[in-house]
Amino acid sequence: MLLPNEQTKSCATLLNEFRRNRTAAFGEKLIFSGVGTKDVYNITAPFVDGGEAVIAGRVEARDSERSEVMFFVNRNGQWTPRPGAPVLNLQDPFVTFVRGELVFGGVEVYFDGDDPHYVTSWRTVFYRGKSIMDMRPFAKGPLTMKDIRLVELANGRIGVFTRPMMIEGARALIGYTEIGELSELNEQTIGQATLLHGQFCPDEWGGANEAHLLANGKIGVLGHIACMEMNNRRHYYPMVFGFDPETRRFSQMKLIAERSMFPDGPAKRPDLKDVLFSGGLIRLSNGDARLYTGVSDAEAHVITIADPFLEYENA
Repeated sequence: MLLPNEQTKSCATLLNEFRRNRTAAFGEKLIFSGVGTKDVYNITAPFVDGGEAVIAGRVEARDSERSEVMFFVNRNGQWTPRPGAPVLNLQDPFVTFVRGELVFGGVEVYFDGDDPHYVTSWRTVFYRGKSIMDMRPFAKGPLTMKDIRLVELANGRIGVFTRPMMIEGARALIGYTEIGELSELNEQTIGQATLLHGQFCPDEWGGANEAHLLANGKIGVLGHIACMEMNNRRHYYPMVFGFDPETRRFSQMKLIAERSMFPDGPAKRPDLKDVLFSGGLIRLSNGDARLYTGVSDAEAHVITIADPFLEYENA
């Protein structure tokens, strides 16, 4: 299951492989209301809180990087802000559950004074609680590290995926470590993660967006892989790979969607049109899955695809 460096596949190669077997699946835009003219994108998959389905989403003006994370509930087919729910000054929310407790996170961004476009640094921050109404901050990741994700393992420990930047000649790499308790999550333990070499070409990058414990004890990782053209045009693709926490071996990644599988729509900037940011995936009992994704840094969509984790679960 381990991928040697010489077999690393580029975005272009993975995209060609995906297109050879691509199905006719087509996504749909999710409708958000109650936020004025702001965009909602880079959402989580729906999760149950207080007995109802909730989506967390990044809410932001089209011409700004200053964003808030808000929590939405479905009312008559539209996702509207949940009354009384917290509003956090974060980007790119994510959620998981560890030992029955909600673990929520996002990216805390630092700006150069009042300039809403010039970001100086960022870090991942974590909250925990029985619900979104009583969660409290408990951990922070290192500066400039996004895409830190947790998963409760079959043996009761907690797996931690990391993403250090500009390391060992790469723009970014995914790392993995384990902790025994949420209280052990800190910059030091995150920084000690073992790097998963051979996943990205040196000029490309990616990260984990969500980790699923599979029935056989392995982990299905939902993430993204990205590359950039000479004119700074970005390409982001949702991808998955299988990971064995006991052996630390991992499968070749594969793409599971591309921009043309979703309705046309606006982009935050022209260079972000071909961007899909994996938010979350819900596995269904019929062998399908629902992928929730940010689209072009301006909208949020969902698409039904074949469950991409089944092959890792049955291996």
